[in-house]
Amino acid sequence: MSRLVRAASREQRAALPEEDQTVREVSKAILALEDGRVFRGRSVGAAGTAEGEVVFNTSMTGYGEILTDPSYAGQIVTLTTAHVGNYGVHPDDLEDGRPRAEAIVMRSFTDRPVSWRADTSLSDLFREHGIVAVDELDTRALTRHIRTAGALRGVLSTTETETDRLVARAREIPQMKGLDLASGAGTRTVYEWKEGSPDGFLPDDGERGGARHAAGDGPRITVLDFGVKRNTLRRLVDLGCRVTVLPAGSDAGTVLVASPDGVLISNGPGDPATLERAAATTRDLLGRVPVFGICLGHQILGRALGGETLKLPFGHHAGNHPVIDTRTGRVRITAQNHGFAIDADTLPSEVEVTEVSGNDGTCEALRHRELPAFSVQYHPEAGPGPHDGDAHFAAFLAMVSRR
Repeated sequence: MSRLVRAASREQRAALPEEDQTVREVSKAILALEDGRVFRGRSVGAAGTAEGEVVFNTSMTGYGEILTDPSYAGQIVTLTTAHVGNYGVHPDDLEDGRPRAEAIVMRSFTDRPVSWRADTSLSDLFREHGIVAVDELDTRALTRHIRTAGALRGVLSTTETETDRLVARAREIPQMKGLDLASGAGTRTVYEWKEGSPDGFLPDDGERGGARHAAGDGPRITVLDFGVKRNTLRRLVDLGCRVTVLPAGSDAGTVLVASPDGVLISNGPGDPATLERAAATTRDLLGRVPVFGICLGHQILGRALGGETLKLPFGHHAGNHPVIDTRTGRVRITAQNHGFAIDADTLPSEVEVTEVSGNDGTCEALRHRELPAFSVQYHPEAGPGPHDGDAHFAAFLAMVSRR
């Protein structure tokens, strides 16, 4: 940490009431990893202990969306950006009604937001929902360690000080591979979604599909909810869709009873290989209704088409990942959050890989050459940005209109 940042941190603490200064100085936190590596920091959230797979996200902004993204269930998220909390929290930024990440690790945190949009502070969100959070931890060292060792199970505690016990507890956490987290991440009931994007949230480039239409005057879209983000539903409404959200366990008969014009399979957490029922449902829908998959939905569609999935060493978690269109060579900058990927070598010949990662070459999008079905590994709804992938929503509706 630079002298300037360190001095600013001291000044902020000096400006707090005396009782708050005391709490901040003595409340420590320990992050213990399964391989025995231990990191120390300062508790800035709820007291307690959190556990999960430790991953890092290199987004410069978007901590509100990241914290509340259901795909982060079962994970402790390390934010590599230099400062967190400085623009506060606004309800429009949240992807779910509550935080879904198990805990948050930061380098420098402030609970004094300066943005005019701030409805509350990030620390208020931590306290309201009992989220364990830590700052003044060496996130650069932690990130470099994960990049070398791979995503590791870890325990973050503000109450336990015995590191050996924390390391032992980390080793008892179930491995992410083989873990079904998606079945319980979404809705348990059927509901209609009618809320569009807030003003100012849409891309202004019509070429990317950013136009807003009257809600409810377009096609009927059914969403299978494995942990869907609010901004995905909003984008469908922006494009005039009548949106119905169904539980993840719904079978094809349940999906088709409402005569949808298209089906979207959502993002979500955990290992896609555990979701055989979802793959079977998707397989039953192919050829009967257009299908669009996002993130976990991409992996489910890939498995339904005969492909296999694999665990990535430390996953893709960021708002700045390049993907390359294999047909045009065009590059998109995308928001991503996934620890698994489609093994492109296992896909049958009737499936085309249409985009690949510019970083590691993994499959980022696919389409069936004959059936109306395609998917993307990244998040086209731009929650948080960028907007480069937004055109996929318009492409889905174009596919629906050709049905």
